[in-house]
Amino acid sequence: DMKTDLNLLLECLKYQMDCPLSQKEALITIYSICQQNSEASEYFREIGGLMFVNDLAKSSVHCIVKEAALFTLGIIIESNVYCQQTLCTSALFEDLILFLIKKDSGVNLKRMSVYVILVLVSNNKNGQTYVRDTGCISLLLQLFRTTLSTSEKNLSDENTDPCYQLWSSVCSALCACVNNPQNEDNQNICCSVFPYAKEWLDSCTEPEIVRPICSFLGLTVANNSYVQKYFVSIGGLDTLAKVLLELMHDSCLSHSSMKLAVVVTKTLDACIANNSAMGVVLAKYHTVSELLKLLSNETLNTGEKISIILTIGHCTEVCEENQCELLQNNGLPRMIQVLTESQDEELIKAATFVLQNCKQMTEQLSLKLYDNSLNVNNAEESDVQVRKRCLQDYWKKAKEILHRINSIQKEHDEERVQGEIFVDESSVANSEALKFHEVNPSDPKMCIERAQKEVCCPQLTSKLNNQVLAPSVTSAPQKNETMNTMDAASTRQTEQRNIPCSVTELQTDSVPQSQSINGKTACVKNQSGYIFLVTFFLPHLDQHSFRSEKTEEVKSTSAASSSHKMADLRCLGCTAGGLSLNSRTFTKMLQSCLHRCDHHRVILEAEERYRRQLCKVAAGN
Repeated sequence: DMKTDLNLLLECLKYQMDCPLSQKEALITIYSICQQNSEASEYFREIGGLMFVNDLAKSSVHCIVKEAALFTLGIIIESNVYCQQTLCTSALFEDLILFLIKKDSGVNLKRMSVYVILVLVSNNKNGQTYVRDTGCISLLLQLFRTTLSTSEKNLSDENTDPCYQLWSSVCSALCACVNNPQNEDNQNICCSVFPYAKEWLDSCTEPEIVRPICSFLGLTVANNSYVQKYFVSIGGLDTLAKVLLELMHDSCLSHSSMKLAVVVTKTLDACIANNSAMGVVLAKYHTVSELLKLLSNETLNTGEKISIILTIGHCTEVCEENQCELLQNNGLPRMIQVLTESQDEELIKAATFVLQNCKQMTEQLSLKLYDNSLNVNNAEESDVQVRKRCLQDYWKKAKEILHRINSIQKEHDEERVQGEIFVDESSVANSEALKFHEVNPSDPKMCIERAQKEVCCPQLTSKLNNQVLAPSVTSAPQKNETMNTMDAASTRQTEQRNIPCSVTELQTDSVPQSQSINGKTACVKNQSGYIFLVTFFLPHLDQHSFRSEKTEEVKSTSAASSSHKMADLRCLGCTAGGLSLNSRTFTKMLQSCLHRCDHHRVILEAEERYRRQLCKVAAGN
């Protein structure tokens, strides 16, 4: 029976005071019965066994009895909350402090004392208060700093090394002092050893060191913005990110490294959970991509996956660099896969959290793109308005110049019409006289019929743009067509003069140019004038259409010049209508003529001015 056994064991403790070994055996039997047995622990308290063991730990002079008594107290306190409340007093914490500071206290006795502190403060707000008020927590922090040294410790013997076991117990006790329930006052005190913890992580990545430190760091910074900022300020977050990188490089070879990487991930998450803006520190270490690699490990359990996904969510909550890294490493499809394939509610919530961050990121990027597009559109609209104003100014100037050109053209046309009418009348008279002398005087009837045919129905054939002109009833339309042809040729040549061309074009496209009298301006019609002005004021426009038009209009000019026959024999140009001429031979013929008429003299002078201008343009290019 359990109760009978506990009564007998308690009696044995009382009557074996002079036999420490018997007392140790009785204590071992008691905690084996009470371990994880709340009813047995409660009964042992009711019969006074709990207080007797407490007094035995303080009064015994035997170290082995003290250690066994403290361990038995810890087991009973851990098993029953009423026993914890009974022993949770400032007096007990002070007794435990004495065990820790005495020089003759061994490592095992200190370890048992730390264990009792651990079970007294675990899930006990009063115990957390006592441990702070009595100064016990300061003693624990001192043991954390001084108990272990990396230069003296052999990490392969952590299970048998009492110093490492004491240091590990101190880490566990500190974790209980700050967490469950969270105690901000104790957290603020414990952050004083962060520099030492950082030094440990910088110098060692062994699981025996990293795991206890990460547990202590994670619980100390949890839900405490002040402590989180302090840890980041000393470079602690950078150190954790480096440890994670090193562990990830070994995770493909070591299962323990992969598991330890999950522990480091949880610590990282605790450091940035309340202040996601600090996640920007992790961007330079590409932590998000490393976490995605870790998440792809098939040996992870559900709890570990939740921790990794939550860490990714806090990293990407406000940091654009981490958000971009998540997208670049196919994190979004991975989250969707977890969301669709998992049946665990917590895992689904974690994946949804990450997807929500991606949605917010997309909205923010859309707003930025919209703002940028508005700025660009405003700039483009202003540029368009400026260009429109410039074009309006150009067209206004062009219309003014065109109006002046049309006025000069009109005056020139009137003068030329009067001159050509006089020349044509004298030419017709001379032709009739010659034809009359050619008629046989012996046949008056034949003479009259032939004269009527020659005068009334002259057949005018001219190749103008490869077409044959229809016969005209009178000679007046013929004269008008000839004059219009000359005007068109003069207009095209004026346009060509204002179009820049290469040296090769100068050699192959030399064309006689018809200029107006006194060389003031070219004879330009309305439509051609606009084309010329646009070309002049907007030289960047494509001029290919003007150049392609050049050859056809040169042919038209040559045909019109060759078909314009005059009866005046004073000039070779007037009598060469039936000859096969081109621009070069016709110009040479005019230059060799000693009796040039006024019309061909003006043409030749215009040709020479045009050639001089082309030479200047070619030299400038």
